[in-house]
Amino acid sequence: MKLTEMFSLKGKVALVTGGGRGIGKFIAAGLAEASADVILTSRKVANLEATAAWIEANYQVRTAAIACDMSKEDTVDAMLTEAIGRFGRIDILVNNAGATWGAPTLDFPLEKWDWLFNVNVRGVWILTQKVARRMKEQGGGNIINISSVMSFRGSLEEAHPAVPYNSTKAAINLLTMNLAVKLAPYNIRVNAIAPGFFHTDMMAYIDKPEYQAMRQAIVNEIPLRRVGEIDDMKGVAVFLASPASQFMTGHVLVVDGGQIAK
Repeated sequence: MKLTEMFSLKGKVALVTGGGRGIGKFIAAGLAEASADVILTSRKVANLEATAAWIEANYQVRTAAIACDMSKEDTVDAMLTEAIGRFGRIDILVNNAGATWGAPTLDFPLEKWDWLFNVNVRGVWILTQKVARRMKEQGGGNIINISSVMSFRGSLEEAHPAVPYNSTKAAINLLTMNLAVKLAPYNIRVNAIAPGFFHTDMMAYIDKPEYQAMRQAIVNEIPLRRVGEIDDMKGVAVFLASPASQFMTGHVLVVDGGQIAK
């Protein structure tokens, strides 16, 4: 296979959760640039529609924006019914949708702990199981879970007062490895990306003058001395989604500018 063919996603259909903004938008852009049609889903339709229109204008692929709450199985079923009805198949699933919520560790409410696990772990499992069944029928597929560098470490209370978050992402790492083994007989590959700090909509506040000290503190923790941008995620996503990584499964690929190595 030629190298250009190895990185091509022409003829493939990708479903990206949380695809309206941030890391999900970056990944969707990369998959579209590699010629995949892209289905975007999240709770906020306005973000999805704006991103879908931007992708179609820039990459000339088919897109769809479908609302879905990943913590509710009935909305997942409705989203999949619409997606399959419009595109016929799903070749690539990117489980990017996630949440965080902060409170002091010793006062962290149990209902928020449960909510984070429902969104970040249970929701991923619900969608993955349903899509993997279809991938098995199709003869194979590719699943990419979005983890975090926080899945490998603890975090200081003042910097990240969201005690369940790290654990939810650690669970995603093990779910990735376990599913990679269990789904390999069906020609379904399962890998994960663990991003560090990226310049997303959620992180845009650090560009404000009053947050410059915080931004510099973040940058100082990264050996490459910068935060990640869209191009830093596009290539990684296409690599894992394409035949270029066809002998990789069960791997968690860290993309953090060297932060975890420090």
